[in-house]
Amino acid sequence: LFRRSDLGSTPRFYVLSRRPPETFGTAWNVQSREFEPRLETGDQLQFDLRANPVVTVSCDGKSRRHDVVMQEKKRLLQERNLARWDDWRGEDKPNLYTLVNETCGRWLIERGKRLGYEVDEQSLSVEAYQQHRGKKETLRFSTVDFSGTLTVVDPEAFSGALFNGIGHAKAFGCGLLLVRWKR
Repeated sequence: LFRRSDLGSTPRFYVLSRRPPETFGTAWNVQSREFEPRLETGDQLQFDLRANPVVTVSCDGKSRRHDVVMQEKKRLLQERNLARWDDWRGEDKPNLYTLVNETCGRWLIERGKRLGYEVDEQSLSVEAYQQHRGKKETLRFSTVDFSGTLTVVDPEAFSGALFNGIGHAKAFGCGLLLVRWKR
């Protein structure tokens, strides 16, 4: 798992790996340390996460992953018998900020039930929703940055989330849960 976080014009990468990093040349300043958290039920942690929030939808016997925001837009349009988002007029149309916060926040909170954490909803920040497209149209995914406070409710399950990541698209810098104990 990895995450890129730029400091000014300098890229910084956080990497979680089973083996220590190897350096090739002097282009990179590599620092590493062991990561063996001792988690207990009730631990409160501040977290940062970049994830690819998707929902799996079955259609004609096939399962496909869909961006949770786009899927919610589609559902809302179908409820109103509309073909396009721009066709929706009226005060009941949610803005993108609200739609992203609600759908992505709900996605993260629901994951906690099986991944051993509860998010403090008052502290939850949902930001930087982006849709990414590769050179080939077949590669498309979205990312969202989450931050806030969580409580560990199942240390073993939460440990799995720490070491295996949260969500899909991990090859694109998503899924690494950065945590620090809340003091």
